[in-house]
Amino acid sequence: MSAKRIFFSGRVQGVGFRFATKRIANGFDVCGWVKNLADGRVELHVQSTEKEELEAFLAAILESDLAAHIKEHSVEAIAVQSGLRGFQIER
Repeated sequence: MSAKRIFFSGRVQGVGFRFATKRIANGFDVCGWVKNLADGRVELHVQSTEKEELEAFLAAILESDLAAHIKEHSVEAIAVQSGLRGFQIER
């Protein structure tokens, strides 16, 4: 099992970023959540039983139409959260 936290900055709020990320997640074997932060960034927590699946999901985000809104992103490995199911948009 592999888990990552990603912060996206740029014009990533008010453009459907979270909804598009959830739609992309539906095509991959990943679970986690995405939410807007008060400082204008978007935070993504994602995990998968297969590291390659997680990496492919992240690549799909960066290769999608969302890329035009992303100025910077940072990725860090995090501890796997137990009991996490599906992919959600958090408020």
